[in-house]
Amino acid sequence: MESFLTKDPLRVNVTTVPTANFSSHLHKEPYLHKLAHLDEGLYNDFYSLWIALVVINAVIFLVGILLNSLALYVFCFRTKPKTTSVIYTINLVITDLLVGLSLPTRIAMYYSGGECLTCSFVHIFSYFVNMYCSILFLTCICVDRYLAIVQVEASRKWRNPNCAKGICIFIWLFAIVVTYSILTTAIKYAACCLSKLLVLTVFEFFLPLVIIVIFTIRIMCALANPNLMQQSRERRMRAVQLLITVLVIFTICFTPFHVRQVLVYVYPDMPHHISLIVYHVTVTLSSLNSCMDPIVYCFVTNNFQATMRGIFRKPELGQTSGDIVSMQKSSKGSVTVTPVTHSLITANFSSPALGSSEV
Repeated sequence: MESFLTKDPLRVNVTTVPTANFSSHLHKEPYLHKLAHLDEGLYNDFYSLWIALVVINAVIFLVGILLNSLALYVFCFRTKPKTTSVIYTINLVITDLLVGLSLPTRIAMYYSGGECLTCSFVHIFSYFVNMYCSILFLTCICVDRYLAIVQVEASRKWRNPNCAKGICIFIWLFAIVVTYSILTTAIKYAACCLSKLLVLTVFEFFLPLVIIVIFTIRIMCALANPNLMQQSRERRMRAVQLLITVLVIFTICFTPFHVRQVLVYVYPDMPHHISLIVYHVTVTLSSLNSCMDPIVYCFVTNNFQATMRGIFRKPELGQTSGDIVSMQKSSKGSVTVTPVTHSLITANFSSPALGSSEV
């Protein structure tokens, strides 16, 4: 290890400079360089943790790509009609796929030892864009469920596919522009970048979290109404399950990273080894959401799980793939599930009551 370090002047400086001087040096340098030093320090000071995180990121990459590729196929080609919830979910799936595709860049950045600032810029840019798009799309799904169940008539004109597509385009553009502006600042400055990150944390994490908590409580209060019909009660219970799942994902994946962001702003002289470990662990946890979001997909439409089972299940004798789709689209119970002919399948597809049902 010593011979390897002596060939690299940057590594020698990091390992030989006293802690106090090193902290002062990091406090003055641009924020992007600080993150590069964190990647370098992980390899030098905590090699076992470095190996573990590389393995974990590789597993997240493989599982996330597999699950979200299947989900994208189901929502794009096996789910009709494309309701507002389905549109938000498709964008969430794309975000999770991009999270998975960005993980090789993170692994390459680990191997570069902090020297490749281009790798650092690409990784951090894709990381922030995908993370905040995931948070905002999860929030849109929860708000849409609340409006569809509690404010049915008042929200009807807003809950249409064109409006949902416009919101999705705005979210993508907003995340890209804001992240790019912060990173271009991070290349040159340190302190002002931290203040911008704090504002971003408040508006793109804590505010969506408060919104989801409030809507979860309101739907649970609506469940207490004894005058609800049983069907309405079941839909609201399913919506509560969706919102609670999103809260769990927020708590496990996103909360640790954003708590760390606040602590770095409030306590900039945090001990280097603590900052080093907390940064890498929380970044890895936030990437874990690409593997947990498929749980949310199960609550968006009633036939998602059935469609996934139908993809991997061999058709029974005398049953075509069209028959399987027909059976899934009859999940509301309005049609008896029996072997059907192609003429009956056509009739089922033409009936609006047999489309993809939402929560």
